Amino acid sequence: MIDALTLVQAAADTTGAYGSFPGIGARGAVWIAAQVHLMFAAFVLGVPMFAVITELIGIVAKDSKYDKLSKEFTRLLVFAYSATALWGGLLLFLLTTLYPRFWGHMARVFGPSMWLYAGLFFVESFTLYLYYYGWDRWKAGRAKWGHWALGLLLNVWGTIVMFIANGWLTYMMSPPSGVTAETLPEQVGLWNAIANATWMPINIHRLIANAVFGGSIVAAYAAYRFLSARTAEERAHYDWMGYVGNFIAISTFIVLPFAGYYLGREIYEFNQQMGITMMGGFMSWLWIVQAVLIGVLFLAANYYLWIGMARIPGAERFRPYTKWMLLLLVVCWIVWGTPHTMIASRAELAAMGGSHHPFLNILGVMSAKNTAVNLMILTTFLSFLMYRRANKRPTVAWAKSGSMIEGAMFALAAGVVVFYGIYGYFVEAIVRIGFSVYQVAAVLACIIGVTVIDLFVLRGAESRGEIRWGEMPERSQYALFVLAITFTWLMGLMGFARSGIRQHWHVWEVMRDTSAQAATPALGAAANMISLCVVIFLALVAFIFWLGGLAERAVQRPEPAGGA
Repeated sequence: MIDALTLVQAAADTTGAYGSFPGIGARGAVWIAAQVHLMFAAFVLGVPMFAVITELIGIVAKDSKYDKLSKEFTRLLVFAYSATALWGGLLLFLLTTLYPRFWGHMARVFGPSMWLYAGLFFVESFTLYLYYYGWDRWKAGRAKWGHWALGLLLNVWGTIVMFIANGWLTYMMSPPSGVTAETLPEQVGLWNAIANATWMPINIHRLIANAVFGGSIVAAYAAYRFLSARTAEERAHYDWMGYVGNFIAISTFIVLPFAGYYLGREIYEFNQQMGITMMGGFMSWLWIVQAVLIGVLFLAANYYLWIGMARIPGAERFRPYTKWMLLLLVVCWIVWGTPHTMIASRAELAAMGGSHHPFLNILGVMSAKNTAVNLMILTTFLSFLMYRRANKRPTVAWAKSGSMIEGAMFALAAGVVVFYGIYGYFVEAIVRIGFSVYQVAAVLACIIGVTVIDLFVLRGAESRGEIRWGEMPERSQYALFVLAITFTWLMGLMGFARSGIRQHWHVWEVMRDTSAQAATPALGAAANMISLCVVIFLALVAFIFWLGGLAERAVQRPEPAGGA
């Protein structure tokens, strides 16, 4: 029972502490502004990673197509930075007017870092303008390395900005022990507040996720330009660009679940109640939705690769295997998407003999789900390996032995994953949780080991024929659109999972949310809000794509004769 003093304190906290927003309410307004701002921030952090890598490849390999690709990536950033700043400014305005007490607390604790954040954003913007507008002028001689260093510096500024902002949001999840709403900033300590329990896991997770997200958006841009291309040369260029974007997105996505495991483990270690709420409480069905979406990502990525093999000479020898890989992906997807506890009527519960289905209950536990997702990761990695080897004929003397070693590593990794998946049913939960570490380690060891061996096996390999870039059916490009939309929706969904586990706290067990909208929304309401944010973001991205096309045509348009 809540005593009178608590009610009086809650009423006092509410008075003047919150503003109102017409229609969607204060929380809805802040939610939209924050989510769209974070999506653009992820884009402007992820794309420079590709730009600087592809520019370096172009410099070292002396291949102009990589330089063109890098510049085209960067052109998108010029427009996206403005959108990021505008939505960030709107978010700041909404927080200061709708949640002044909460913002006052955050400003007292993080004030110096906020000034540094704003200053670095200006420095980052100036670096971007120098990097893009000085592109053609500084590409000759040794100046090209100075230009590449600007791109590297752009990534450094962006990463520092992200780390600072991550300190603010993770403080809301896992504030240092002993902190209260009345604690003075000097008692908290700026570094102590930033370097909290979940700060580094979020940094790692977001760094990888930004690379995935940026690659998917770039691939979607290439798909848009491919479908609107008028010449075979344009189709070939944007087909290749889409492949590069998809390759970066999926190759980084393969390791993203491991970063998610690390983050989840740290949340559990910080506060077990928070972890149980996330995985076994009212948010447990959110992970079923996540499983469906990630299954879509795996299927779409593999589908794109398998279709792409049709334009690669020699790839026909791998086609018989794709149907079995598809079967494995679908079966694993079904297992991963199977819930542990069923939502059912009273009659259905009586027929099942309880809330757990007698058969599906076996597939609903983490032993089965961890096994399924790791097998999906191995299968997707195998698709990339087949795509890479499709038009190559190894010339090294030990090529056959190397391929056999790679096959053995795949078999060993799959065996470890399946063994611990089955063994997990016969041990206690605390032991079963530790088995996921062995499964992850086996898969990562296989990916790293096979990649290294394959680099040496294919050194000096003969070509079976040139890849026929541009000879892709249009349906392949829609797979890239599906990847971009699903990644975007998944980013919003996981953002809700991270924020929602705080429940009615602005800052976990430090500052309570006493507004009228303090309750965590139901999954359906959250899904509708996330979908609205995705539509807004993708509509703005489509506008940026259109502007990018206009800018390119303006650059390529010849000058009138006589300068008139």
